[in-house]
Order: sequence, then structure tokens, then C-alpha cells
Amino acid sequence: MLFLGPEEFLFRKACLALRGEIIAREPETEVHRIDASRYTAGELEAATQSSLFSSSVLLEIENASAMTEAFLEDALRYAQAPAEESVVVIHHSGGNRGKRLLDQLKKSGPVYDCGTPKKDADKVAYVMAEFRTGKRKIQGSAAEALVAAVGSSMAELDSACRQLMEDVPGAVDEAVVNRYYGGRVEATAFKVADAAVAGNTAKALGIARAAMTTGVDSVPLVASIGMKVRQIAKVSGYHGTQGEAASEFGMAPWMVKNAMNEARRWDKTSLTRAVDAVAEADYNVKGGSRNPGFSVERLIIELGRLAARR
Repeated sequence: MLFLGPEEFLFRKACLALRGEIIAREPETEVHRIDASRYTAGELEAATQSSLFSSSVLLEIENASAMTEAFLEDALRYAQAPAEESVVVIHHSGGNRGKRLLDQLKKSGPVYDCGTPKKDADKVAYVMAEFRTGKRKIQGSAAEALVAAVGSSMAELDSACRQLMEDVPGAVDEAVVNRYYGGRVEATAFKVADAAVAGNTAKALGIARAAMTTGVDSVPLVASIGMKVRQIAKVSGYHGTQGEAASEFGMAPWMVKNAMNEARRWDKTSLTRAVDAVAEADYNVKGGSRNPGFSVERLIIELGRLAARR
């Protein structure tokens, strides 16, 4: 079984689930792990052989994207005649290393995607699916808020799902998510961005200053504002439905709805100037200025001025 993609967390989660299924069926199953980047000749054959004490083996192989030549040769040979009593799972994070093996595995067995979801809509779908699997309910707006707060890491997002399901009885709503995760850097940055593009300068400055005083870096603040400005620019003047826009621009439906509402405050000229202001602030907070906090505040004030022009 080939797991392909950079998200190691998804591979480990799949391994854990598979291990549980196999051991439930064959309690005496031996579980072995191999690091393909440190592999020496013969390990694969030795690990997949059943012993006197077990009739089945589960072998988990990691770091295949950095496999040694010895692993490549042994794995190519093994794939031609795999042991019937063994289950072998391989994680390859991407790249061309071991391409011959990857091509062979793709033809002969299942391939599972371990790619990092790039769209927030996919992350929201992941949250909803996790709650369904756990036979719990979460409101769509709560799933969206959770992704906004912790969605930069799939491992953290999954951990947040686990925590909410364990700690919160009944359905999870947006208020619960905000109580647990509203203080996160990502959540704070989105609050700053929302207020800034809405022209609510005082609110945006207040949140940003409080965040930076407590140690929040200026980079994610500017990044969130930039993402918000780009979303507005994408939907500005778009004549299709919200669903069509979500599909075309790779945005979650709630993001499209919000961006379309916010776009009413902006025209082509003000958006162009906003994009330029974000680019300048991004340069400054990444080393171009000795006072990145001032650059964040100047960006917020400029966006407030531009939003007020309409």
C-alpha cells in the first residue's frame, strides 16, 4: 500500500487505523517499522517473514522519498513477489527518488493521498468527516471557525477535533470553537483582517496592537490581511453564483459569501492600491523595516482610508 504526499501526519493516522484493524483480526500480528533512508540490504525480507509466534506481519516503511539504493533494489524485488502473510505500507512524501518503485506500486496496489489540503473547503470537509466518524455533530460555521483558527497544520486540526469531541458534550457550535481556539494566532490574525478590510480601523488597530504586545509576530497579521484582500479582488466583479465562484477560485463557500459582501466597499482602483500596500507591508515585516509593528499599523490605516472612499 503506497501513501503518497508530504503530509506525514495523515500517513501515521492511516497506519494507526490499519494496525488496529489487522490486530483485531489477527491479535498475534507482528508490527515492524523501517526507515528507508537508513535501510541496509536484507531488512525488508527479514521483516516480512512470519515467525513461529505469528502468522502475519505489518510493516510500516517511512522516509521512502530518501530511500537508500539498497532499499530500492530490495523493494523492487519484493514487489514482484510479496509475502502473502504480510501487509506492507510505504510513505513517500514526493519527488523522483525511487520513481521505478513508485511506478510499479501504482500499477500493482492501492495508492492513498497524503497531500496537504490546499483549499479551506477541503479542510472543512475533513473536520465534518472526522465528526461524522466519531458520531458527533458540528455546525458548518463551527467547522469553518476551527479551520480559520488552527487550519495551518493538519495535525493540529485533527487534534482540535479530538479535543472538542472529548471535552464538549452534544453538538459543537461556533461559540464553543471560539471559546477554545479564539485566542490562537491564526484566529487573531483573521479578526484583524476582517476589521481592516471592513474599514473598521480602530477595531483592527486595537486587536493588532494587543496581539503584538503579547508576542504575536507581525508576519501572520500581514499575511492574513493580504489573503483577505486577494479574496476580495478575486470575487470583485464576478457575475456567477457563490457556488461557481467557490469552485473557480478554490475558496470555501462561506469565504466567497464574506468576500462578496466586503467587495461592495471596494472598486478596482482601491483594490489595486490595497494590493500594493499589502506588498509593501509584507516586505517591511520580513526584514525591510526596523519597525515591523509600525508597518502593520500603517497598512491597517491605509486600508481603512481606502475602504472609506466608497
